[in-house]
Amino acid sequence: MNEKPHPRQARLFGHRDFRLLLTGAAAAQTGSQVTLVALPLVAVVVLDATPFEVGLLTAAETAAFLLVGLPAGAWLDRMRKLPVLIRADVVRCLAVGSIPPAAAFGVLTMPQLYLVALVTGVATVFFDVAHQSFLPAVLPREQLVAGNGALETVRSSAQIAGPGLGGGLVQLLGAPLAIVADACGYLASALLLARIRVDEALPEPVPGRSLRAEVAEGVRFVLGHPLLRAIAAATATSNLFAAVLMAVQTVFWVRVLDLSPGAIGALLSASAVGGLAGALCAGQLSRWVGQARLIWLATVVSAPFALLWPLSGGGAGALLFGLASGVVLFGAVAYNVAQVSFRQSVCPPELLGRMNATMRFLVWGTLPIGALGGGLVAEWVGPRAALWLCAVGFLLVPVPLLLSPLRGMRDLPTATAEPRAGGGEDALDAVDALDAEDTRDAEHPAASPTTP
Repeated sequence: MNEKPHPRQARLFGHRDFRLLLTGAAAAQTGSQVTLVALPLVAVVVLDATPFEVGLLTAAETAAFLLVGLPAGAWLDRMRKLPVLIRADVVRCLAVGSIPPAAAFGVLTMPQLYLVALVTGVATVFFDVAHQSFLPAVLPREQLVAGNGALETVRSSAQIAGPGLGGGLVQLLGAPLAIVADACGYLASALLLARIRVDEALPEPVPGRSLRAEVAEGVRFVLGHPLLRAIAAATATSNLFAAVLMAVQTVFWVRVLDLSPGAIGALLSASAVGGLAGALCAGQLSRWVGQARLIWLATVVSAPFALLWPLSGGGAGALLFGLASGVVLFGAVAYNVAQVSFRQSVCPPELLGRMNATMRFLVWGTLPIGALGGGLVAEWVGPRAALWLCAVGFLLVPVPLLLSPLRGMRDLPTATAEPRAGGGEDALDAVDALDAEDTRDAEHPAASPTTP
């Protein structure tokens, strides 16, 4: 007899607009994961790029979070989110779709790759900030953890299927033509999002408020909240050294381990199994150990496995790289489900765009810095040395969390304990009260499980 779905899951997947949002995310994420394999291979194999040029390409993909990350949130708080999501997908489709014809006519250059990376990066800034701010308009607050878990499951599934598909397409068609899959994914996402019928109200304008004042309000909200500060510091550190990894790994695989495109795709797919497991387990782990405890525990357990990256070798030795990535991804996804759900529930609706943009500016702004640094280190002393830098850096990720009030808490403040945008005193009072209550259950994690 087939087991009936959990009532919470039935309500979630019975929601038409959420299904469209989830399916669109699946299409876009699968295409992006193909490009994760294909784009660096275009640079390394087709255009014979140096490690620094690959690092610069990675930096161009993420530089937009530094360039427009903060004002993007203020702009988005003034407009409906759904049209922004659709337009961003169309822009990304056109940008990445320019690579295959340029390669076919023999005019593809590194400057074009840099431009495509920069344009898609800007569109991604607006898409990601709008996406996180749009989900609370689609789902009620009590379903945000389940909704974020489903979205993370889709992303992790794409991380499993996409790289393997990308590696196969690169071997079959060549790296430039494989990127067509990414353009098709963005187009499919735009068409699915266009079918969503959420009655999204246009935010009421505040007379006399400047863009600068609204940006500052979002920054004050994040920096005035002790838990958001710790989450931002930990995530920024993780992304800094993840960017080193992104900039170096393709050069390491191709020129040090001598892996084929198919093997690279298979390695990425295998390691992404950890991310899928993290997405599937995040809700249950949150109920078992507590949402606050999961945020720091996930990083403490997974970060040491990063030391296996520089220890990996050719042939079967490459499996060490996959194992390290799988465990680190498990921890990262479980961490993300817990902390993103908290951010969405604790923030007033009128500040969601600016809060998400501020967090993205702080935590994604380190990506171009890490990418450039990783490219330079790999150029000077080799890719393996850059991976050692990356591995040691990952050991620092849990430090801000362990030094924050999170370490003594089991669960996170609810919406009734949210701080005012002007500062952190209310947040500190809420943390003190919850800290006293949550530590009573510290020896019995199941005594007061969180509710997704």
